[in-house]
Amino acid sequence: MNAKPKLKIVLCSPRGFCAGVVRAIDTVERALTLYGAPVYVRHEIVHNRYVVDSLRAKGAIFVEELEEIPDDTKAPVVFSAHGVPKSVPADAQRRNFFSLDATCPLVTKVHREAAIHFKRGHEILLIGHSHHPEVVGTVGQLPAGAVTLIETAEDAEQFTPKNADNLAFVTQTTLSIDDTAEIVAVLKQRFPNIHGPHKEDICYATTNRQLAVKKVAPVVDALIVVGAPNSSNSQRLREVAEREGCRVSVLAQRASDLDWSKFEGITSLGITAGASAPEVIVEEIMGAFAARYDLDVETVSAAEENEFFPLPRSLRPDAA
Repeated sequence: MNAKPKLKIVLCSPRGFCAGVVRAIDTVERALTLYGAPVYVRHEIVHNRYVVDSLRAKGAIFVEELEEIPDDTKAPVVFSAHGVPKSVPADAQRRNFFSLDATCPLVTKVHREAAIHFKRGHEILLIGHSHHPEVVGTVGQLPAGAVTLIETAEDAEQFTPKNADNLAFVTQTTLSIDDTAEIVAVLKQRFPNIHGPHKEDICYATTNRQLAVKKVAPVVDALIVVGAPNSSNSQRLREVAEREGCRVSVLAQRASDLDWSKFEGITSLGITAGASAPEVIVEEIMGAFAARYDLDVETVSAAEENEFFPLPRSLRPDAA
């Protein structure tokens, strides 16, 4: 019997669920426990198929728009971690829905910043990716036309303000640190008086996971990011690995997604997980490699995380 080839696995830390994702998932699970099925959820609660399928099996019903929910329902209606335009909770209130807002508090922070800039009369730029639900939610906090989306450094170079001395910017929370820094540098060089966040909008979890990948990617032959194709922070992790010189950097939702031909001849493998990807999938993928290789596992840490966000008030034990 041939001995399995040796493979060094380097686990990135931190990886996987962030406090905002834990809060969002717990919101749906707590609502199911308190009120029973169904619990309606507008949009995927987080961008992860495994998580969504698990909640669906427990009685969650996922919809893209509130119009898909029956008018006479008494079931809770949960807004996803990505945040929603102001029109959504207004519509829920008009239809007398019992709504629960699972928006990540760090996304809510960006919403508040944008609202303050608007009240002060600033022209607002939002650095982010068009059509991402977080961006749609942030733009939807303000009247149409109040926010201009900046996706690239080229957009920042070409933008023409109404008044160069009356600008402000906010950012999506799940962007590439380096790409965003490049865009912000262009804006600040062109518009020295632009107002930015007191503390940067890219969230701690996005930042920490990217820093861990930066440490691991240069020293491994390949790196796997556990995450979904529509997960912004997961896609950014794969891009960071690529940028740091890792010749094989792939995104995988499950072990069954892996193209084994890409890993032929490797002796070291990095593994991380996006902020909406559960640790059970990391373990599943490690198990798939353990079936083919003799593993030596180590962890490389970039930061310690102990953030905690409480559930929406109406779901807390002291709310009764």
